[in-house]
Amino acid sequence: MHPELLTPRLRLRPFIMDDAADLARIANDRDIAANTLTIPYPYHESAGREWIATHADGVERHSPVVYAVARRTDGALIGATGLALVPEHRRAELGYWIARAAWGQGFATEASAALLEYGFERLGLERIHAAHFPRNPASGRVLQKLGMRHEGTLRSHLVKWDVPEDLAVYGILREEFTPWRARSEG
Repeated sequence: MHPELLTPRLRLRPFIMDDAADLARIANDRDIAANTLTIPYPYHESAGREWIATHADGVERHSPVVYAVARRTDGALIGATGLALVPEHRRAELGYWIARAAWGQGFATEASAALLEYGFERLGLERIHAAHFPRNPASGRVLQKLGMRHEGTLRSHLVKWDVPEDLAVYGILREEFTPWRARSEG
């Protein structure tokens, strides 16, 4: 099992089945679903239970690393972040989403920075990449704050709700990454 990760304001921990109701409540948001590839809308508690159940063998399969993002102050679930690992190439894809009530407060950046640090320092990754729909520039700003470089835009690369979508791709290498705690101290 992957260890809990702590940041100044957040606790990244494994999802548990008791999270299903809160997960459904916050993920059942059309704007969250519209800006992610795999979150359905509407999002029901049964979907949350099914998704959480898929995490049990993640360590054995080496993919994915999935964390619930919770506030340290009250333990409230506010989102999710994860790494889809490709161990044979020492790389992973970062993904994240944050509840609408927590948007614009830096939680996506804080949680993702902790996950990048874990990926590079504990999992031995050489590269982490992420992507976002260009119509969601806030997600691109998160990736830029993490130190990721824009590597290109794949035109009509995906279809979301029957609409072809471009995909902006970002990446960072181990030697380019500055741990979050070092940035805040410097």
